[in-house]
Amino acid sequence: MKDLQRKGLVCLIGSDLAKNAKMPLILFFAVLVSALLVVANIQRTRLLISEREELVLERTALDIEWRNLILEETALGDQSRIERIAINKFKMRHVEPSKEYLVIKKRNVVEYQNQLPDQAR
Repeated sequence: MKDLQRKGLVCLIGSDLAKNAKMPLILFFAVLVSALLVVANIQRTRLLISEREELVLERTALDIEWRNLILEETALGDQSRIERIAINKFKMRHVEPSKEYLVIKKRNVVEYQNQLPDQAR
């Protein structure tokens, strides 16, 4: 008999809420849904902020690498410019190993040696 009264009481409360409290129930569920959406939005925002920080660090590293490459290009460009001027303006060229001479100073005597590999001598 108590089960019937309890079932009857639960059914009575449910039917009473369905008839008389539709607006508070709708508002209650709306508040729950909006709270869950706020939590999801905050989590997504935190993930995006973290990703942004990683991208900023990557951009900084790439910027440093870009500056280093520009410095390297400038240094290499200067050498090729000097070599081009030496060849065009002064008619200089690379020395062949057979025409290369090594100057050695031994106690007041200067010797000239043709710098050839040992096999060619």
